[in-house]
Amino acid sequence: MKVYLNGKLVEKEDAKVSVFDHGFLYGDGAFEGIRSYNRLVFKLKEHLDRLYETAHTLMLEIPLTKEQMAKAITLTLKANNLNDAYIRVVVSRGEGDLGLDPRKCKKGASIVIITDKITLYPQELYKKGLEIITVPTVRNLPEALNPQLKSLNYLNNILAKIEARQSGFEEAIMLDAQGYVAECTGDNIFIFRHNELCTPMQGRLRGITRQAVLESAEKNKIKTKECLITRHEVYVADECFLTGTAAEIIPVVKVDGRIIGDGKPGKNTLKLLSLFKELTKKDGLKY
Repeated sequence: MKVYLNGKLVEKEDAKVSVFDHGFLYGDGAFEGIRSYNRLVFKLKEHLDRLYETAHTLMLEIPLTKEQMAKAITLTLKANNLNDAYIRVVVSRGEGDLGLDPRKCKKGASIVIITDKITLYPQELYKKGLEIITVPTVRNLPEALNPQLKSLNYLNNILAKIEARQSGFEEAIMLDAQGYVAECTGDNIFIFRHNELCTPMQGRLRGITRQAVLESAEKNKIKTKECLITRHEVYVADECFLTGTAAEIIPVVKVDGRIIGDGKPGKNTLKLLSLFKELTKKDGLKY
């Protein structure tokens, strides 16, 4: 495997950063998870926009333009001869000292691009549906660490994931500080209720797949709404599903022991999954 590291392609074993890197010491940086399908990088512009927006808020200067970053991504994909891939782009503050002050990171940001395969959930769960729970760990407050920042500090999500796995579940719902549904540990969440597709309006990441689903639904005359959602509304929903770059679209059939709908992946969910598959064939950058 070849890994892009600060302008060069190196072997996996040689892809190393300093132990004084602020990304390693403090989670100080940004990242993106991107997918390619049949040599088409899906929604690359949207992913790069989000990466650079996160970096801007973190006051982290990325030494590449978006165009240069896109070329670096396609270069890495070609070097590994991957038709379908998961792409991880990591931008850290770079090497500094043991203190918090980012001004000590005088060498500038470090950029790492990894291209590989990923399977987030077993394939059988896409057919029969996922069972999830709600965990005690709440989503970060926007006033503390805004959930829209895709930063290297993912401890909030990891703690929630640990709680899910300790309880025997693959995924879990995280609530916000007010008790409303925010998102899952690694995915956005949707419900169908009263012929309307609903998704949380706050306390969540601005998911690229989430937005693609909303746009596909609207184009196909499915009414959509971003709103406050309680667990009760999830429990009594007709359908539920999760979205994410790695997960794509996966049906949910049980939440906190409550059966959703008829306990099977819903027809609207399956329709949106089919539309998403078609979208991945035409929306992206060819390499």
